Amino acid sequence: MRQSIQQIPLAEFLTQPNIESSPAWELIDGRAVQKPMPTLFHSRLQRNLVNYINDRTEQFEAVQELRCIVPPFSPVPDIVIISCECLPDEDGPFNGAPDWLIEIRSPDQSTLDLQNKILHCLGNGTQLAWLIDLTRQQIWVWQGDDLPIICSGADILPDNNTNLQLSVNDVMAMTGRK
Repeated sequence: MRQSIQQIPLAEFLTQPNIESSPAWELIDGRAVQKPMPTLFHSRLQRNLVNYINDRTEQFEAVQELRCIVPPFSPVPDIVIISCECLPDEDGPFNGAPDWLIEIRSPDQSTLDLQNKILHCLGNGTQLAWLIDLTRQQIWVWQGDDLPIICSGADILPDNNTNLQLSVNDVMAMTGRK
C-alpha cells in the first residue's frame, strides 16, 4: 500500500492486509500514510519512556505503537497511555482515543500532520498529548481544550496526574542507553 491520494473509508482501510507491517500504516483525514521508520534515539526514547511511565503508575498502562480506532481516523501514536480499567481483555486495536498520547517527531515528519492527529484525538476524548521534538529539544503539550504550551529545559511536564515529575531535560536524556 502506498500513501493514498484518494479518500479511503475507515472500514475499508482496516481490512487492508499490510497496515500492521513495520512501520505501521495510519488513516489520517481519509489518507493511508505509513509512519516513518524510527531512528535509534527515537526507539530508545520510546522504550525508556514507556518503561518509566509503567514503573511509576498502576492507574495507567503505557503501550508503544498501539493502533487506535478514532473514527474516521486510525492513528498509531508512538506511545499511548490508557487507564487500566479501559483496556480491553481481548487482543486487537484500541477502540477510542487514548487518555494520553505521545508522538516523537521524526526529522522527515510534518509537525502539522502530527498536530492534526493530536487535535483529532483531543477532540474525541484524549486529555493530554505530548509532541516531542528531539531536534529542537522541546515538547509541545496539549491539555483538554487549552492551546498548546511549548516546554523546554527544566520545565516540568504535565502528566495526567501520574506524578511523574519529568522535565524536558529528563525526557531528552532518555534517548541514551539504559
